[in-house]
Amino acid sequence: MGKEEEVYHVPVMLNECIEGLAIISNGVYIDVTFGGGGHSREILTHLGNSGRLYGFDQDADAEQNIPKDNRFTFIRSNFRYLYNFARYHGIVEEANGLLADLGVSSHHFDDKDRGFSFRFDGALDMRMNTRSGKTAADVVNNYSEEALADVFYLYGELKMARRLASLFVRERVNRPIDTIETLLDVIKPFTAKDKEKKFLAQVFQALRIEVNDEMRALKDMLSQSLQVLKPGGRLVVMTYHSLEDRLVKNFLKTGNFEGKSEQDFFGNRQTPFRMINNKVIVPSAEEVERNPRSRSAKLRIAEKI
Repeated sequence: MGKEEEVYHVPVMLNECIEGLAIISNGVYIDVTFGGGGHSREILTHLGNSGRLYGFDQDADAEQNIPKDNRFTFIRSNFRYLYNFARYHGIVEEANGLLADLGVSSHHFDDKDRGFSFRFDGALDMRMNTRSGKTAADVVNNYSEEALADVFYLYGELKMARRLASLFVRERVNRPIDTIETLLDVIKPFTAKDKEKKFLAQVFQALRIEVNDEMRALKDMLSQSLQVLKPGGRLVVMTYHSLEDRLVKNFLKTGNFEGKSEQDFFGNRQTPFRMINNKVIVPSAEEVERNPRSRSAKLRIAEKI
């Protein structure tokens, strides 16, 4: 692993992901979360001359990590447009494997100008794609009290979501809430010392998911993966919080996001996937010690029937 990539992002459960993809040398693979390129570079080492790898990322910063390899194609886009680009590149129902590492990269958390972390002051941004879309400042300054409460409750799983939203609406009359420092000052009354980190992480997670429309984008990508993977193709997905993990788990087990099992006339469960690991895979104690940001990762692997 190069020094530059180490700074950008340390790939989580790298060996487990590669093993889960069950790579064949002449296969077609898609890394829908290219980021620092760690997983992609490892996939390329397992591909022969006729193998192909496509990498998706909407973040301009990720482009500095593109490997010089004619087997690799970079797609500057959100992975929610997976099917459109697969059709453009002629790989509909041709992919042998698709990898999604849904975690926010270390690069984003450590870049004070991006607004993803409460450790630094800076603009309240949180956009994965800095070229377009609303910022976290737009959300807290312009959303109605009800809409803000929904964001904090649904995406941050915060019990005091309504009171928190009400506080934002009152405070923004007096000053714009457009920096991390201002945000932290506004929510100080709710920040208990013993649970400060967890609470702040929930607030920031809620805003980031809303800004980037992460849950809907994830649903779009997962649904389209069925059209892109060939029968026997592997879907390898790593999640970092319960909201996305629930969606992935339900989809892989039942083919829908509600987790409703459908049965055929004979009582056999109808599902588009066969689970490769019935028990979720988590990082080893050694990996968590080496890379504390991996501690909440959960890996699920399924094969398209």
